[in-house]
Amino acid sequence: MTAEATPALVEDKQQGAAGPRVRKGSAYPRYLAGKVAGAAVSLLAVLVTSFFLFRLIPGDPVKTMTGGRQVSAEQLAAYREEFGLDLPLWRQFTDYCGKALTGDFGTSYQFRAPVVDKITEALPNTLLLTGTAFVLYTVLGIFLGTRSAWRRGGLGDRVNTGLALTLYSIPSFWLGLLLIIVLSVGIGPLPGMFPTGGMESGGEEGFAYVLDVAHHLVLPVVTLVAVEYGQTLLVTRSALLDEMGGDYLTTARAKGLRDDLVRRRHAVPNALLPTVTLIFINLGRTVAGVILVETVFSWPGLGGLFYQALSVPDLPLVQGLFFVFAAAVILMNTLADLVYPLLDPRVAR
Repeated sequence: MTAEATPALVEDKQQGAAGPRVRKGSAYPRYLAGKVAGAAVSLLAVLVTSFFLFRLIPGDPVKTMTGGRQVSAEQLAAYREEFGLDLPLWRQFTDYCGKALTGDFGTSYQFRAPVVDKITEALPNTLLLTGTAFVLYTVLGIFLGTRSAWRRGGLGDRVNTGLALTLYSIPSFWLGLLLIIVLSVGIGPLPGMFPTGGMESGGEEGFAYVLDVAHHLVLPVVTLVAVEYGQTLLVTRSALLDEMGGDYLTTARAKGLRDDLVRRRHAVPNALLPTVTLIFINLGRTVAGVILVETVFSWPGLGGLFYQALSVPDLPLVQGLFFVFAAAVILMNTLADLVYPLLDPRVAR
């Protein structure tokens, strides 16, 4: 193989993985229409499922709202009429679907406020927590995954994969409770350094408020990063190991390129397709939040709101949150499907 042919071989491999632009008249429009239609059907299925699923929860939401107080039958009937619970199930279903398609998920039983308003109020708090954790565990997982694969079998690889597997298998709520005991309450000579829960201490303004929120953010973010980064690390490592036997990497080394340059410019970009899938899935989960972690740390986000609504059960709020959670994951998965042909045109064929 001549030196002139070497760059061309590496270039061809890169173009094969990254993919040329999808040309007009290709199969991409048909592929796009199929994915969008599939997402619409999935959203409709979630809308129907969310109505019937949570009506299997035992308990009477009206009686729960009264807090165990003595309430007359007439008052209970008035409550049921107010929230439409006296209507036949089929009528409740048609009303729910009709309003939900316009973005109206009804009124929360316990808060007496529109469900959309409660979701909008809690959404920024969830995005702050899960978004921060998402960026950290994605960057950490990709970095450690590439290093482990490139130095497979070494001490660093064994330590990284072993630690990632261990932390990934730990329940997030158990790790969160452990961190609260050790770093919030304090154990032995180690004093508590972080708040046990909540998002703020109250009474702070300006930059002091930002620092206070960041202080409350540390433990839940550490919990999420510790549990989630291992998945990204393992997927990245596996994908890169599959690429490392390619002839184009041997050719790149024969050109005299440094290993670090070969990994960064050639191997890693070609191994990103499975990692991109995982990134989009995790991105959808940032909206869904992490119910157990938010509950353990009393974080005022969508996950904590969902747990609180389940305890009533607050049917409109539970249904609205469930739809938002599922819709975020479906939309991110669909977006990932639409990006695939741009990375590898063979996907749309």
